[in-house]
Amino acid sequence: MQPERTTYTLLELTRSIQKTFADRYVSAYWIRAEMNKLNHYSHSGHCFPELVEKQHGKVVAQMRSTLWRDDYIRANEQFIETLGQPLKDGIKILFLARVGFDPIYGLSLRIMDIDPAYTLGDIEREKQETILQLKREGLYEQNKSLALPLLPKRLAIISVETSKGLADFLEIIDKNPWGYRFFYMLFPSLLQGDKAVDTITLQLNRIRKVKNHFDAVAIIRGGGDDIGLSCFNNYRLAKAIANFPIPVLSGIGHSTNETVTELIAHYNAITPTKLAEYLIQAFHNFSVPVMEAQEALLSIPSEILKKEKERLITISNMIGRTVKASFIREKQTLQNQSFRMKREVFHIVSRSRYEVNQYSTTLDVRSRTIITSNHQILLQTNKAISDYCRRQLVNTNEKLTNMEIQVRHLDPVNVLKRGYSITMQNGKAIRDHHMVKTGDTLQTKLLNGTIQSLVQSSSNDSF
Repeated sequence: MQPERTTYTLLELTRSIQKTFADRYVSAYWIRAEMNKLNHYSHSGHCFPELVEKQHGKVVAQMRSTLWRDDYIRANEQFIETLGQPLKDGIKILFLARVGFDPIYGLSLRIMDIDPAYTLGDIEREKQETILQLKREGLYEQNKSLALPLLPKRLAIISVETSKGLADFLEIIDKNPWGYRFFYMLFPSLLQGDKAVDTITLQLNRIRKVKNHFDAVAIIRGGGDDIGLSCFNNYRLAKAIANFPIPVLSGIGHSTNETVTELIAHYNAITPTKLAEYLIQAFHNFSVPVMEAQEALLSIPSEILKKEKERLITISNMIGRTVKASFIREKQTLQNQSFRMKREVFHIVSRSRYEVNQYSTTLDVRSRTIITSNHQILLQTNKAISDYCRRQLVNTNEKLTNMEIQVRHLDPVNVLKRGYSITMQNGKAIRDHHMVKTGDTLQTKLLNGTIQSLVQSSSNDSF
C-alpha cells in the first residue's frame, strides 16, 4: 500500500504563500524600474502598470503592479508640477511600493508614491551619454561645419501639421513685409513620445534622397516640457542629424536646457518665431548690400553727366582764359613793337632829318604793312581759337548726348518698350531652356502687365 500523502487545496497553498509574503515583506521599498505600460482605466481611475527591467536591451525582470486611484492622482499631479507632463508609458521611475500576494491575482507590487525627480535625472543622464558618444565619434560639430547658403529659401520642414509653432513660423516667412519668397515642403512627423525618434529619422531619410532640392532642414515644434522633449536627446536621432548632408535648423520652442538635437544643429532658435526671423535676417544680410549696389549703379550715369558737365565748364573757362591771355599777349606784343618802331623813328629823325625826309614815305608804307600784317595775324589767331573752342564744345555735347542715349537704352523699361519681354520662374530670369521642365509655371514680364504660362515643352531652337 502507498503511504498516506498530505494534500492541500489550492486556496490553502495560496493563502500560505500570502502569509509568508506578509510576514517577510512588512515594509515598503523604493524600487527602480521602467514602466512599460501605465494601463490606466478611466472609468475606475485605477492603474495597473507593467514594470520591467532591461539589460543590454533584454528584459531580465518583469512584474505586475497596482496604482490605486487616489495614489495615481497624487503622483500624476506631482509629475505635472515637476516635469510639466503626466505619467506615461516608457519612462523610468523610482517608486515606493509594498510587495503583496493575492490568491486570485498572484504576486504584485502596490505602488504608493513615485519620485518625479528620478525620471528627470534619467533624462539628463541620457542627454550626457549621447553628447559624450557623439564627441567620441567626432560628430558633435559636424552639422555646424556645413555652409548655409546666402539665401536659404528652400526648406524641408519636419513638424506636426497642426502644430501652433509651425503656424507661427509660416505666418512670418509667408507674410514678411519685404516680399522675400520661400519654398518649403512639410514632412509630417511626431515630435514627442516613443515613436517620435522613428518618425523623425524616417523623414530625415526621405529628405536625404532629395537633398539637392533643399538648402536646409527645419525641425519645428510648438514648445513643450523636458519630458516631452526627451526624444531629442536620443543618440540615434542625434547621430542622424549630425551626419545629415545639409544644415539642420531647430526651432523646438522652449527656454529651458537645450536638448542634444539643439546643441548639434547647425543653428538653434528658442522658438519657431525666432527661427523664422533668423531666416528673414539672412535675406536682409544679402538684399541690403544688393540694394545699396543697385542704388550706386543707378547713380553712376547721373554722376558721369554731372562730372562731364563740370569738366565742360572747366574746359570752357580755361579756353576763355587762354583766349583772353593770348589776346592780351598779342596786344602787348603789338604795343611793344609800335613803341620800338616809334623809338627807331625818333632816333632816325634825330640823326638825320634829311634821311627822315628821304625815307619817310617808305617808312610810313612799311609801318602800315607791318601793322596790317600783325593785325591780320591776330585776327586769324583769334578765329582759330574760337573755331577750336566751338569744335570742343560740339564734340563734348555729342559725347554726353550719346552717353545719355546709351544709358536710356539700357533701362529695362525701354527694353520692354521695344517689344522685348522677360520670362521668369520664381523671380529668376530664364536664360536657357534647360532651366524649365514640363509643367512649370512661368511669368512673362511685359511693358504693361505680366503673363503667367504653363510649360508644355521646351527645346534648344535658336534664331
